[in-house]
Amino acid sequence: MQPVKQMAIKSNSSVTEFILMGLTDQPGLQLPLFIFFLLNYIATVVGNLSLMNLICLNSHLHTPMYFFIFNLSCIDFCYSFVCTPKLLMSFVSEKNTISFKGCMSQLFFFCFFVNSECYVLTAMAYDRYVAICQPLQYTTIMSPKICCLLMFGSYLMGFAGAMVHTGFMIRLSFCDSIIINHYMCDIFPLLQLSCSSTYVNELVSSAVVGTILILSSIIILVSYAMILSNIIHMSSGKAWSKALGTCGSHIITVSLFYGSGLLAYVKPASAESVGHGKIFSVFYTLVIPMLNPLIYSLRNKDVKDAVKKTMKRITS
Repeated sequence: MQPVKQMAIKSNSSVTEFILMGLTDQPGLQLPLFIFFLLNYIATVVGNLSLMNLICLNSHLHTPMYFFIFNLSCIDFCYSFVCTPKLLMSFVSEKNTISFKGCMSQLFFFCFFVNSECYVLTAMAYDRYVAICQPLQYTTIMSPKICCLLMFGSYLMGFAGAMVHTGFMIRLSFCDSIIINHYMCDIFPLLQLSCSSTYVNELVSSAVVGTILILSSIIILVSYAMILSNIIHMSSGKAWSKALGTCGSHIITVSLFYGSGLLAYVKPASAESVGHGKIFSVFYTLVIPMLNPLIYSLRNKDVKDAVKKTMKRITS
């Protein structure tokens, strides 16, 4: 957080705080939505923390695949602390303010976790490719050293992207308009408030996001194309089922994450699209982090067995 604070001091902005509009301004929806997202927050924290503990406590889950799932849950767990508290505040307070430094810090960590999750999901696709297409070399290729390097690279790329987004945002000037049409400090709602030129920011944001999407999409699509080709040549129906079952959870997660993310930023330039975009952003910032532990546990026999063993230890 320190780099963000240091950069914030150098900002040319005269604004010291922003007001977050929240998800909706309809009074009748405030309490129901507060309860819903509070339950969502609890489920996200408990679900991801439980899955991380299961992976740590059960040695048969100490494999590359579950190492990546552990990191995915860790990101979702931390992610929930970035956006949800301010969203919940918007339902119970008349004026949901956030300081300029707090806003830039939230933007930094939001970008960091989103970018990192993209790369972690990409690494998981490569892991599934090696597991299905090169099973005999799996333990050699996906060694602990390689797995750690993949995760280090994911977090490093996520950090670099977040620094670029936040650094260029801090260089902008914010004057009279301080009301953010969102429940968090997101890139495009902030750009709409700037009283200086945002051309460079839009160019840089497009370049960073484009690089992430193109790079991760190519690796994921090529990995699954190779997996599909390998599955087609399998003669055993059981092998088909096992291969598809191995990839099913990851395909669901990738589809939900990238699908909702793209819908949130289809037309980022218009005010109306930002209003629609924050509805779609609820899915990848709040709903998907809650669903991921369910996706990787309900569809996974190893996790179910780990739950049973852990429950036996607790009750015995």
